[in-house]
Amino acid sequence: MNLKKQSATKDKLKENSNIVTLLKGSIIAIIITMIGLFILSLVLTYTSVSEEVSTPVIMAIMGISILIGSIISSRKVSKNGMINGGLVGIIYILSIFLLSSICGNGFGMNMYTIITMVIATMAGIIGGVIGINIK
Repeated sequence: MNLKKQSATKDKLKENSNIVTLLKGSIIAIIITMIGLFILSLVLTYTSVSEEVSTPVIMAIMGISILIGSIISSRKVSKNGMINGGLVGIIYILSIFLLSSICGNGFGMNMYTIITMVIATMAGIIGGVIGINIK
C-alpha cells in the first residue's frame, strides 16, 4: 500500500510539473509577442512602413512566439510533444482573447479569429515536435 501512495504522489507531482511547464511556455510566448509588437510599433511609428503590413507581421510574430514557447515547454517533457505544444498554443490564444476582451475590444468569431486559432495551434504542435526532439 505504501508503494501505491508513493506512485500516486509521483504521478501528482509529474502532473503539476506538466501544468507549470505548459504555463511557462505560454507566458514566454506572450512575453516574446509583447517584445515583437513593441518593435513593430516602433518601426511603424518612426519609418515610412505602411500599416498594411501589420496584420501579416502580427501573425508571424504570434507564430514565432508560440513556436519558441512550445519548444521551451516541450524540452521539459519526455513524450507527447505534439499535445504539449498544441496546448501551449491553445493556452496562449485563449489568454490573448481573454486579455482582449478585458481591455474592451470584445471577442467576436470571424475568419481572422479562426485563422489565428489555427496558426496558434499549428505553431504550438510544430514547436512541440521540435522541442521533444532537441534533447
